[in-house]
Amino acid sequence: MLLNTRTPRVFIAATRQNDGKTTNSLGLLGALQKRFGRVGYIKPVGQRFVEVDAEKIDEDSVLMDRVFKLNCPLVDMSPIAVEPDFTRKYLQAANWETLVKRIHKAFDRVAWEKEFVLCEGTGHAGVGSVFDLSNATVARLLNAKVVIVSRGGIGLPIDEVNLNRALFEKEGVEVIGVILNKVLPEKLDYITEFAEKGLKRKGLKLLGVVPHQPILSSPTVELVREALDAEVLNGEQGIHNIVTRVIIGAMGATNAAKLFRPGVLLITPGDRDDILKAAAEYLKNGGPLAGIVLAEDIEPSAASLKLARSLACPVLRARGDSYRVASEVHDLTVKIRPGDTEKIRLVQDLIAKHVKLDKILEAI
Repeated sequence: MLLNTRTPRVFIAATRQNDGKTTNSLGLLGALQKRFGRVGYIKPVGQRFVEVDAEKIDEDSVLMDRVFKLNCPLVDMSPIAVEPDFTRKYLQAANWETLVKRIHKAFDRVAWEKEFVLCEGTGHAGVGSVFDLSNATVARLLNAKVVIVSRGGIGLPIDEVNLNRALFEKEGVEVIGVILNKVLPEKLDYITEFAEKGLKRKGLKLLGVVPHQPILSSPTVELVREALDAEVLNGEQGIHNIVTRVIIGAMGATNAAKLFRPGVLLITPGDRDDILKAAAEYLKNGGPLAGIVLAEDIEPSAASLKLARSLACPVLRARGDSYRVASEVHDLTVKIRPGDTEKIRLVQDLIAKHVKLDKILEAI
């Protein structure tokens, strides 16, 4: 079966994990949908997946489908999900041709009656090399030109972009330009000027400079619940609250109350009735909290449980001591979820304003 080569496409790669590839893909897909109407999306090789109708689907494919209603089967938007034993099985009995056919078939279905297809990679150019499907190889298989997303700066991003471009060029894939992500707003003009000069010396175009927005790196209470495998005692309606600061309620209630602010996630042992009452008073007076986590495997009193279930914010109950719980929250990798409507709107506005879609389309 011959691959569809008619439908325009672009492959979004990155210099490393968590540089903003999915964020930029989300914003670009929104801009493309406004421009063309019928747009497809595919993440040929995914490493973080969820179960949907007994199929393993990359979570970014689920996000794009739910946000943009792409009218394409999820199994085609995510043809290969790398399970924990995927690499071992491949090294024991390589089935490269089968995987390539699966990617080609999925792309053709995704591209059917579409005016444009956005292809999202996984990490840097070499990710997937161990099973012969690096991002550079996949971009070649899809006959796609590449945009590389890198973290903001001048020297380090250009160094890393150049390193990644070498592997794409080895595969015969053209890198059409670079998007710098998470740039400090006060350095936006400076970075734009000098990064553009530096990239031009390497024959590359600067396609966008996206300012850092702390909210995009902040977890929601739902993400915290999932990471902690916590029980929800109260506040399902606030489960998408954004956490901007974490405090551990290990001090007296009066001192803890001084730290209460909008966006605060309070982590406290289950037997600290005094801190829970202080939080209840704060909430009663109209001061919002992102949420509360009762930790330490200590059984709250019946009165405290009743109070927790009446509070005007989400209350979770998690295993482990307060320090361990706080450490897990701190170490979270924050990914945008379909329910994060505030973040999704912000991303689409940012990319529409700061990424030059016309330059990308001209290069394709």
